[in-house]
Amino acid sequence: MTATKAAPITDLERLERLVSAVASLRTQVAQRIVGQDAVVDGILTAILAGGHALLIGVPGLAKTLMVQTVAEALKLSFNRVQFTPDLMPGDITGTEIIEEDLTTGKRAFRFVPGPVFANVVLADEINRTPPKTQAALLQAMQEHNVTAAGTTYRLPDPFFVLATQNPIEQEGTYPLPEAQLDRFMLELRVAYPSRSEEEMIVEQTTGSRHGDIRPALDAEQLLGIQDLVRRIPVSAGLIRAAVLLARMTRPTDVDAPALVKEYVDWGAGPRASQYLVLGAKARAAMAGRPMADLDDVKAVAQSVLRHRLVTNFAAEAANRSSEDLVAELVAGSRWSSVA
Repeated sequence: MTATKAAPITDLERLERLVSAVASLRTQVAQRIVGQDAVVDGILTAILAGGHALLIGVPGLAKTLMVQTVAEALKLSFNRVQFTPDLMPGDITGTEIIEEDLTTGKRAFRFVPGPVFANVVLADEINRTPPKTQAALLQAMQEHNVTAAGTTYRLPDPFFVLATQNPIEQEGTYPLPEAQLDRFMLELRVAYPSRSEEEMIVEQTTGSRHGDIRPALDAEQLLGIQDLVRRIPVSAGLIRAAVLLARMTRPTDVDAPALVKEYVDWGAGPRASQYLVLGAKARAAMAGRPMADLDDVKAVAQSVLRHRLVTNFAAEAANRSSEDLVAELVAGSRWSSVA
């Protein structure tokens, strides 16, 4: 008697498992992090879409703990790099050392991998180190490789950089170059907790009980989910809308509205269009929907675009921030009408 083969799993069943895994991840993170639901969802959106995220907020808002907890809940290898003014590029990527064979007496170079060789790399206070060291992450973030002494080493899959940053106006910081900002899929703003949330935080952190995090996904399962997210269908109209929204941020483009031409020096590049669509797919998948729509694009638009706009002196004089300009663009119907 021959055994019957199990029916192959459909994409809809995979989507149901994804929703269950995301719910479990949120539950695990909530054991340590009070509130900040939008930020946690933003981190999960970036991870499911295979992108990097930049968390901005003043010290003491649990940015570091949030990233550590997500890494634990994902059962991924995790390394934390504390960025300081004296940090060197080799402290991140790794370095070659001379090693002597005790038997033959011969010496040879051996590469010692740095902390960037992990699934999740927390770049803590990334704007506390000079651009020379910040740039050590550029190849890793874009190509998932590290080149040292002429040899290229592959980073583990999946690979994410989750960076934290204190506001630029604080002393002792170095603004990230635009080329590096562009490699972050999302910029997430971490706000102060509400009064009730802060009371709950104090109660939890001054007692003896600590939540144990149980992994909800491993690396192999996450790679499968990322593949599923990329296969979420989108209409040609939604792609047109996402591309138009990104192009509207460029002051030299024919599609740019008057406020962009007046207040913006440089707009978002093609990566923004890609991340608007990928982010929309991830949001749809997290909600259990088999197809992304315009509301999903709107949900990620602010986080995708605001760090990619370089405003000018006129914007500063008029007290207009990139966040204000993006909000006004997204609220308009011109870009969404082409969907």
